[in-house]
Amino acid sequence: MRQKDRVTKQLENQLQRRIQGQNQGAMKFSFWRFSYTLVATFSLSGLTAASTPESNIRDVELKIGIVQRFGAEATAKLQLEPTKGDRLKLKFQRGNKQEVVVTSKPVKLERVMQALPQPAVEEVVVLGTYRTFETAEDSAKKWRSQGMEVEIAQPERWQVWAKRDVYSTPLLRRLLLQNIQAANQEKAYLDTKVLKQVPRVSWVVDGKRYSPNELEISTEKNLIRVNKSDKPQNARLYAGRLNLQPNAYGTYTLVNQVPLETYLRGVVPYEIGTDAPTAALEAQSILARTYALRNLRRFAADNYQLCADTHCQVYYGLNGAAPKTDQAIATTRGKVLTYKNELVDALYSSTTGGVTASFSDVWNGEDRPYLRPVVDAATNLWNLSKQSLADEKNFQKFINMQQGFNETKWNMFRWRRETRIEDIIKDLQKFLRVKNSPHAKFKKIQAMAVVKRSESGRILELAIKTDNSTFILHKDEVRSAFAAPTSTLFYIEPLNKGKPELWGYAFIGGGLGHGVGLSQTGAQNLAKLGWSNQKILQFYYPGTEIKMLSKEVKL
Repeated sequence: MRQKDRVTKQLENQLQRRIQGQNQGAMKFSFWRFSYTLVATFSLSGLTAASTPESNIRDVELKIGIVQRFGAEATAKLQLEPTKGDRLKLKFQRGNKQEVVVTSKPVKLERVMQALPQPAVEEVVVLGTYRTFETAEDSAKKWRSQGMEVEIAQPERWQVWAKRDVYSTPLLRRLLLQNIQAANQEKAYLDTKVLKQVPRVSWVVDGKRYSPNELEISTEKNLIRVNKSDKPQNARLYAGRLNLQPNAYGTYTLVNQVPLETYLRGVVPYEIGTDAPTAALEAQSILARTYALRNLRRFAADNYQLCADTHCQVYYGLNGAAPKTDQAIATTRGKVLTYKNELVDALYSSTTGGVTASFSDVWNGEDRPYLRPVVDAATNLWNLSKQSLADEKNFQKFINMQQGFNETKWNMFRWRRETRIEDIIKDLQKFLRVKNSPHAKFKKIQAMAVVKRSESGRILELAIKTDNSTFILHKDEVRSAFAAPTSTLFYIEPLNKGKPELWGYAFIGGGLGHGVGLSQTGAQNLAKLGWSNQKILQFYYPGTEIKMLSKEVKL
């Protein structure tokens, strides 16, 4: 224990000196004002969850990227199918003329490579790479405060780019990068690709091949099946219309334009399940609706609003829709969660590990007053004001408690993962290379230690000493850097396995996901105890109110 404390102290001292040195530089740029206007359109047709007395509530139409980077893989295929008795209507532009093709048969979209007349350069200035949109957005905000126009992209991980239509020439991009590097912003780099060919989408109807750059797909019944595999049972049913459109990465996105209340029918069953208690389903419906409306800006760089996976909310269309979840959506139709008449940042996760986290425990940016540590139990098991989990002894005592929590019987409530040092090194090197970090050139890890925790016990700083350098992983970076932990609510123990040299580390913790806001597992337990959706939401988001979506509620 003494040796561990001494190593931790040495790491803290070294890292503190590095941090102080990094904070000396400042950057100034010419100011270009960036304005982003969000236009919400309203749907007058399409499926709805169920009829309700609130007929005056209009249904916002969303744009969801259900296949985000189609064409990136050589074998990429998509099959579009009408439902029984219906036909696909395919609308596209050919030259100055709009064409429409109608068919009752499935249409297969395939990737074909088109040779360019001469090589083309595709280039962006990458200002940072991040695990989550929330951290990327905070970084973008800081760049904008320095007078720079930026955009958030997601080629694979989230990135902040210098805005392409502002820094539109090689000279501007290189001058910008020189200024950034002169201000000691080491993580920025120029991502340059020389393209000799580009992917295009091709499809055949009635023996005739088409290859437009954009395609609009609709049906009379507003229902379309989409299959990314060769197995018919894998087809997913989507309501509304589909658009195949180019994205910012040289590939294509299949976008589902769908009314909000219908969208929820493809979210709630997959996020919390169809067997959850009614109050938990209602709470999830209110949160999913709030989350969608609050996050419409996420994919502005690609001309749609939300994705369909865990980077946003899981949305798999209508296959999983069930009477119980439909009823929860209909019962809460138009209801959103608010704080001072603004939509809350409706974050939620599978399992908190016994305590929820503040926003700033996981991401950079301003804290939300309603997202703060709450012990995830129906009774008073632990007093955070007297026993802060920022203290390592308190934390280890807490994480070894098993009984009395909302998530006690859940398999991810507590976990232990043992990982060989070779695997830890491999994961960490890969993570650092993706971030273009100068620390990636190490060969050995000499020591690791948690040097700072939040009040909720989440790791804020994990120090790593290698044969090459000493550095800190911050907050959600920790989950990206190692495969073992499923949250940042853990501590580590070195393992020797009976040998003199280090074998690896044990990661001992709790929870699955970021742990901010509602626990889907905990909410189900509270619902079983008789709590209403309102009481559940106010437990996880103190000080909030459920309101009907109206002009008074700020989007």
